[in-house]
Amino acid sequence: MIAGRAFVYGDQIDTDVLAPGAYMKRPLAELAQHCLEAVDPNFASNVRRGDVIVAGSGFGIGSSREQAAQALIELGVGCVLAKSFARIFYRNALNLGLPVLVLDAPHAIARGMRVEVDIATGRVAVPALQLDYSAQPIPPFLQALLADGGLIPHLKKRFAARSG
Repeated sequence: MIAGRAFVYGDQIDTDVLAPGAYMKRPLAELAQHCLEAVDPNFASNVRRGDVIVAGSGFGIGSSREQAAQALIELGVGCVLAKSFARIFYRNALNLGLPVLVLDAPHAIARGMRVEVDIATGRVAVPALQLDYSAQPIPPFLQALLADGGLIPHLKKRFAARSG
């Protein structure tokens, strides 16, 4: 279960906003401090471990930079809920260990509300509104990948089990 405050954004949040080009050659910790600053200048200083991003359609559009998902992970984002994701961002996020779920209509969720997400069932609860939403659950094989911390740790674990 992932639980945290909601940070709510609209459509077409692109990778240039998540990982601004001007900071791409800087260490990840520094890059992450500029994540989303073009749409929310205080995001990096306000987000806490486990918080949830709720967005519209096209989250992660743009370039295929992995740093977009890495910046969110570095800041402690627990998961991203969006109406739709750019395919490359979606897979980069999962490969790096960031849960991302498709949620069709999160209209009632407002910034700061507590959101509880069960990635196995897709249940998204908003206690303040006494509402439950149904997101598309993450398939079991991808849940295993997330539990292991992403694709590389997952593959290391699998290969170690085979050779041991």
